[in-house]
Amino acid sequence: MSSYFTDLALQYIDGEWRPGSGSWDIIDFNPYDDEKLASITIATVDEVDQAYRAAARAQKEWAQTNPYARRTVFEKALRLVEEREEEIAEAIVAELGGTRLKAAFELHLAKEFLREAVHLALRPEGRIIPSPVDGKENRVYRVPVGVVGVISPFNFPFLLALKSVAPALALGNGVVLKPHQNTPIVGGSLVAKIFEDAGLPGGLLNVVITDIAEIGDAFLEHPVPKVISFTGSDSVGRHVATVCASLFKRSILELGGNSALVVLDDADLDYAVDAAVFSRYVHQGQVCMAANRVLVDRSVADAFTEKFVAKVKSLKAGDPRDPGTVIGPVINSRQADALSGVVEQAVAEGATALVRGDRTNNLVEPSVLTGLPADSALLRQEVFGPVVFLVPFDGEEEAVRIVNDTPYGLSGAVHTGDVERGVNFAKQIDTGMFHVNDGTVHDEPIVPFGGEKHSGSGRLNGDTMLDAFTTTKWISVQHGRSGFPF
Repeated sequence: MSSYFTDLALQYIDGEWRPGSGSWDIIDFNPYDDEKLASITIATVDEVDQAYRAAARAQKEWAQTNPYARRTVFEKALRLVEEREEEIAEAIVAELGGTRLKAAFELHLAKEFLREAVHLALRPEGRIIPSPVDGKENRVYRVPVGVVGVISPFNFPFLLALKSVAPALALGNGVVLKPHQNTPIVGGSLVAKIFEDAGLPGGLLNVVITDIAEIGDAFLEHPVPKVISFTGSDSVGRHVATVCASLFKRSILELGGNSALVVLDDADLDYAVDAAVFSRYVHQGQVCMAANRVLVDRSVADAFTEKFVAKVKSLKAGDPRDPGTVIGPVINSRQADALSGVVEQAVAEGATALVRGDRTNNLVEPSVLTGLPADSALLRQEVFGPVVFLVPFDGEEEAVRIVNDTPYGLSGAVHTGDVERGVNFAKQIDTGMFHVNDGTVHDEPIVPFGGEKHSGSGRLNGDTMLDAFTTTKWISVQHGRSGFPF
């Protein structure tokens, strides 16, 4: 077992590792075998305040630090992740129930985003804009927002914490990170340890491990943070957005999805099957971009379904520590109960289970369902686990209608032998991202990432990080003399 769970089961506030002062503990369990990994005394409202105040103090000097000097921290952080990759992978497997394949996938992306953070430190540029007033010069500066609050999720906690924390720091901000209660080490303490060892000045990054039962909305309502970056469910995201709007804070919301992978009549079926199985079952389907629905043109539906079902049945479910395991446990019993309920409801509504996986504790085996009534609410909601709905359609127009018939709009994919046909199809889908002849699960460090509708607001990655974590400031200089009417 990684020493992270014994060494980092603490709060990290103002450059110090210390226990929380709350009256109860968060117990960190391995979701596969229920092994107790750590016990962490929660942070209180007072400690949230201390964390934000520390970040605000440290940020003033950090913002004045030469960006060439700032970027050396991220270069060192990248080297540390590379050196500790096996330890971090073990922690991902233990705390998340992630498979070895999933851990490698998450770490690959984490390193890519750290590489981008190195360059992001040098990205802000100012502008000089002409003025209609003689002798006047308009300067527009790009400056840090100050302090950013980051709330990370449980499914890709190391990556998705870094994805906001690293850019915010690189651009001159302080950060307070609140990890999900189910992944406090990988999504919180481990991130702080990497940056501490990389030489980040104390106080700039703080981690508070706590629960809303203890702190309520204090993390959102605190007067210090100007931006809240939240990744999680749309129901919680709606609350985050409401609180932030009422306090004139900026919110960056990366929320849930109900993505569809569409197979047109001219698709390469074997390739489409591979893409669809990965898009649904990577990390047990606990991915916001996962393909909840697989839509197949009726003319090729039988052939596709036969191949798809055969491949799903070949997926090995079990201990995530086994390199051959593809399907590990879901994060907790509540998620497992919900997934069992989805399958039962679908069958009760008339669906046929082509594959109906067993459940053992938090290990939920894959299920493949077809024939769900078109008006079923299950086709419009997010299903966060290894359950997929196969939906036949007649022609592209019907496919577009079905894909868009959901309150979500995050990702999706279409498979076709004609790339431009695929692009024209993609243009008709109400999503922030869509992929032609590929899977639905993608994230790249310089391409804008985000959703439409209930899938969120704002974008991350590349230049959009500037919009997320900096603001513009207009300073005018009158080199001559202005005239005033009185």
